[in-house]
Amino acid sequence: MAEENLIQAAILAPTLAVRVGLRTLLDVSQSIRIVAETADPANLENVWWELDIVILQGQESLERLEALLRSSETQPGFLWISDDLQALQALRALPLSAWGLLSSEASSEELIAALHAIYQGLIVAPLTRLDSLWIENPADQTGELVEQLTPREAEILELLAQGLANKQIALYLEISEHTVKFHISSIYAKLDATNRMEAVRTGLQLGLITL
Repeated sequence: MAEENLIQAAILAPTLAVRVGLRTLLDVSQSIRIVAETADPANLENVWWELDIVILQGQESLERLEALLRSSETQPGFLWISDDLQALQALRALPLSAWGLLSSEASSEELIAALHAIYQGLIVAPLTRLDSLWIENPADQTGELVEQLTPREAEILELLAQGLANKQIALYLEISEHTVKFHISSIYAKLDATNRMEAVRTGLQLGLITL
């Protein structure tokens, strides 16, 4: 991973116009650094080890990148820009711990928020298609929580979904980091989750949060 709060990303897209368009949308953020722009996945080999996220567009780009991903010990997150919702299944089949799918019409704010969420190990995808991707857990089966989240827990869950770290949440809410950890532990218990990604996923499925 790159230094804290600086996301190092590469743009992989078949046309110069798409690459320039994506870079323009990201240039407004000081927390994202584009280290490579290319149409050829082979050109990413020299910078692969320092990448946090690969932003890609086009089915062919994903297929050519898959070999590099599977042959390397370094596994950056993927953000696929596509209007084909079947792309969710393709992304899930890859050995990725974090990934996202955004429409080609996504705004600069949506793109930047998605990168921060993926950087934190989360999944970003259209809410209407997430439910079909996951094996049901007890919360999914009942559609209800065993115990409702408190207003503070719901607020923290929203911030987790936005990709904020514990220290950032503490500063934002003006509470101690220890208190944040306490609330997160309670959220995990109520959502039957073991990590942030599971908590956010279940929160999305239950309609507690949106991305």
